Amino acid sequence: MTEATLLFGVGATKAGTSWLHTYLDRHPQCHLRAIKEMHYFDMLDAGKLERSRAELQETRNSLAARPMPDDPAQVALRRRRLADMDDWIDALGRGNDAAYLAYLDAGRGAARLIADITPAYGLLSVGRLKQMAAMASDVRFVYLLRDPVERLWSHVRMIARRRAAPGEDIAPRAGRILNRVLRGEETHITERGDYRAVLGRLWAAVEPSRLLLVFHEELFSDAGVERLCRFLGLEPQPAPLGERIHAGVPVPMSAAQRAAAADFLAPQYDFVATRLGRIPPQWAAHRVGV
Repeated sequence: MTEATLLFGVGATKAGTSWLHTYLDRHPQCHLRAIKEMHYFDMLDAGKLERSRAELQETRNSLAARPMPDDPAQVALRRRRLADMDDWIDALGRGNDAAYLAYLDAGRGAARLIADITPAYGLLSVGRLKQMAAMASDVRFVYLLRDPVERLWSHVRMIARRRAAPGEDIAPRAGRILNRVLRGEETHITERGDYRAVLGRLWAAVEPSRLLLVFHEELFSDAGVERLCRFLGLEPQPAPLGERIHAGVPVPMSAAQRAAAADFLAPQYDFVATRLGRIPPQWAAHRVGV
């Protein structure tokens, strides 16, 4: 059997990685497991593989205890997810790269591509990224960039929703989180969209021909999908360009919040414009001084 292309989707958070996983999962030439974010390498570096395994076992048991849905398609998805979780729990128990790769490849058949799409990998060290780039004969990396203000606000809303009580209006909480971000706190949010830092590591670790940078604002088009497939060696397939995956709670930013965020993120706009030679029109509308 021909070795598959190994794809790492390394971010950015809230820049379209869930849509990317869904598109590739439906592509007939790809073989993706039901678990989108593996977190293998970040948990490995943190010495938390066993903790990750225990948490996944709890999640798996909770899912298995829920009543089965009536829809046969949803039943099939539930069973697939449970089976994949069982396989991944077993692989984590072995805790090595061979088990990780075997998990991704199991059941592939004639598919050309396997993938692990985990935005947290954008925070990995240059050394770890180099090791990942050498794990197979054909390893590719995809990094999605979204307008910095829009990405930040989407991430803030996601965190606000996770922390909110049931039925709570998340707008005030999101505003408080944003204020903390702008004061230099909640750095776990800003790090996920620090294009200067993440791209610096990727460029130091990955051969340019093996790294694709895609603007979120240009991905959801026939041309964007064709470019992605061409990079991955796949035949383009029709894409659900209007489908939103894991859409956030629609909380609008105030003009003052948007202006403050744009000012805070001005170095990110400037960096991308300088190093990539351009930014999409949507970015220019939010960039300070433009």
